[in-house]
Amino acid sequence: MNSIITSHIIRFIVLVLFQVIVFNHINFLGYINPYIYIIFVLFFPIKSNRLLFIFLSFLIGLSVDMFSDSGGVHAAASVVIGYARPVFLKSTFGTIYEYNNVKFDDVDFGSKLVYVALLTASHHLVLFTLEIFDISRILIILQNTFFSGIFTILLITLISIIFSRKT
Repeated sequence: MNSIITSHIIRFIVLVLFQVIVFNHINFLGYINPYIYIIFVLFFPIKSNRLLFIFLSFLIGLSVDMFSDSGGVHAAASVVIGYARPVFLKSTFGTIYEYNNVKFDDVDFGSKLVYVALLTASHHLVLFTLEIFDISRILIILQNTFFSGIFTILLITLISIIFSRKT
């Protein structure tokens, strides 16, 4: 039990550090940034306490906000996907989720990719809507959501393949 908690703490710290030290400074083409810290929210164990999970989602977003000086937009976006995650799990995995039997290393690649894409798009839409906060700039919000989302999905997929426990 302690090794599981320790691994989650280490994953939390490593993701926040990589996000603020490496990925926040990419700015590809001036506006495309990957947000890989959401891996923590995406692949957190399903059978965990829901209130604790939403709090941890808030905490990881707040940690990125503190280092990025972004005023809470990452915390809000992380809480939204943390709260909405069961809906996306049920729509993506169906009966496997109903029986609390989802293991991310064992599901097929297509379902995992759809799940990652849906939650990443939701996170980015909330993030850029709150960051820009101007309805007249909706095309910029959608553009940032789309391109940063594609970049994030590619990196998350690559990271999940590299660190998969499946041989």
